[in-house]
Amino acid sequence: MSMSTILILILIGVIAGGFSGFVGLGGGVIIVPALVFILGMSQHMAQGTTLAMMIPPIGILAVINYYKKGLVDMNSGVILALSFVIGGYFGSRLALSVSPEIIKKVFGVIIIALALKMMFSK
Repeated sequence: MSMSTILILILIGVIAGGFSGFVGLGGGVIIVPALVFILGMSQHMAQGTTLAMMIPPIGILAVINYYKKGLVDMNSGVILALSFVIGGYFGSRLALSVSPEIIKKVFGVIIIALALKMMFSK
């Protein structure tokens, strides 16, 4: 794995963790599209890798199914998990300093933008 890929994975993890702490979304909503669109993973590989990142709290049985099919990049999952924790910490601190109305609007815009990207990209 190249250093640039590791740095991208760290950035994705921190951003997703930040959004998780800030507006309560992260794993599937941020990381799966990022792995597909930024790192060029297949949808299944991105889903399997994201599940690997979430093994400690959830998903171990789902990851086993993806892993058996060769659809989990464990190195990426570990890097994402560690950086997600950091982003979550700072995102939650930011969220606590912003009004709930602003957080709801940010959440809505992110969901709409991601939905449009998923619907209209190749």
